Amino acid sequence: MTKVLGQILNLKQFTTLKVGGPAEVWEVETLEDLKEATKQPYRVIGAGSNLLVSDEGVKERVVKLGQTFNNLKNFKNQSDVWLGSSTPLPGLIRRAQQAGLSGLEGLLGVPAVLGGAIAMNAGTRYGEMSDTLQEVEVFVNGGLERLSASALGLRYRHSEIPIGAIITRARLKLTPSTPEAVQAKLDQVDAARKGQPKQKSAGCAFKNPIGYSAGKLIDEAGLKGTKVGDAMVSLEHGNFIVNLGNATAKDVLALLDLIRHRISIQYNDAVALETEWQLWGF
Repeated sequence: MTKVLGQILNLKQFTTLKVGGPAEVWEVETLEDLKEATKQPYRVIGAGSNLLVSDEGVKERVVKLGQTFNNLKNFKNQSDVWLGSSTPLPGLIRRAQQAGLSGLEGLLGVPAVLGGAIAMNAGTRYGEMSDTLQEVEVFVNGGLERLSASALGLRYRHSEIPIGAIITRARLKLTPSTPEAVQAKLDQVDAARKGQPKQKSAGCAFKNPIGYSAGKLIDEAGLKGTKVGDAMVSLEHGNFIVNLGNATAKDVLALLDLIRHRISIQYNDAVALETEWQLWGF
């Protein structure tokens, strides 16, 4: 296992949008490494979705939990289970279906690891992390603590994880079902989510305003296909910005601003779009 402890790396290789500048990266595999990595100001990265990193990068250390924080291979058929923070959601959903365990189907298509999904209460209109989350273990102030899900203030794309805390693992409670029934639910969610782009993206760019669909607003404004440099509003789904190959963070940010401005004008400031992504280094 190759350790990445303190190397200056380009963050575009750690993000799904494939843009972003340099930072000091610590990909940790032990609590001892985690203690060392967090002795200076830091940020935490998971799968790198829902994230836009400046072309200049960030000054803080970037901490990424490695494969020792992914125990998916040991997950068989437990309905009440502890899983590591770097467990990938797509793999977890697949394992749950095979075991006939329900509760995660609404997260189909979310390109995240478990810790990141909890931190933003990831989900879709068919379900979110708060549906199954029971408690989390967090690394904070040099040690480990447990927090109940009810203490995290989980709501639409938001949690109140304590400042500086890093989720190391989480306990989920799933509902016993059958592989066939879970697959049927997954098929329903998949059919409803058709049309998401295949190009590099960071997931949905904007939160849905109350009573509206951000993607529909952008589509009705005629913004699909709008470009700034190599950043483009997806032709398949208006709430996705895709990287056509060489987009910069500056391109993406300019496109976000253009979309917000156009929607604001079209709806006479009655509707405002709020970015769903984290923005680093701006």
